[in-house]
Amino acid sequence: MREQPDVSVETTLLGPVLEERSCGDCTVCCTTLRVDAPDFQKPAETPCRHIGQSGCTIHAVRPHICRTWFCAWRRVAAMPEEARPDRSGLLVSISFVREPRNCFEGIAITVRILPDSTAIADGMAARVLDSLCDRFVPVWVSRGAEKMLVHPDNAVAQHVIAGTPAPVHLQDEVREWRLRYGLFASVGADRDG
Repeated sequence: MREQPDVSVETTLLGPVLEERSCGDCTVCCTTLRVDAPDFQKPAETPCRHIGQSGCTIHAVRPHICRTWFCAWRRVAAMPEEARPDRSGLLVSISFVREPRNCFEGIAITVRILPDSTAIADGMAARVLDSLCDRFVPVWVSRGAEKMLVHPDNAVAQHVIAGTPAPVHLQDEVREWRLRYGLFASVGADRDG
C-alpha cells in the first residue's frame, strides 16, 4: 500500500516536513501548546506527563496528534537553523481561531515568544519573521496574552479589513489579500452585524 501524501493545512501553507531537520531533544511544543484531540488532552503551558529527561517517554506509541504535528521550524527551510524552539525561544506554528475577530485571525502563522526568550534582543525574532513574511499568510507575534499582527503591514491590513479603497501603491497587495481572505472577512462582518 502506498503512503498517502500529506495534504494538511500546515503543509499547504508552510510546506512539507523537512527530512534534514529533527526535533532532537526539543520538547517546547509538549509544554507550550494546548492539546484537545480525541486520544489526548493537555492544557497549554503545562508539561506533558510523558516528557522525560530524554524527551518523550512514549515516542514509539505517542498519540496521533503528536505524530502528525510539526512546528514551522520543521517545515520552513528559510527559517534559520538556530530557530529551533528550544534554542531560539520562539515557537512558530499555524494557528486556528474558531471565532476570529478579523479575517487575518482565522488561519494564520503565530510566532510565540516564550518566557525568558532573548529572540527580540539578539535579532532571532527578526530573522524568523523575515523567513515567514514573504507569502500571503497572515503572521502574528504573541507573548503571553498579547498578540500583534505583523504581516501584512498595518496599512494593508486596515484596507483589507475595512473594505476601503487602497491608495495606488497598495492596490495590488490589498487586492491579493482580499482574494485570499475575503471569505474570512465576510464571516467576521456577519458576526459583528
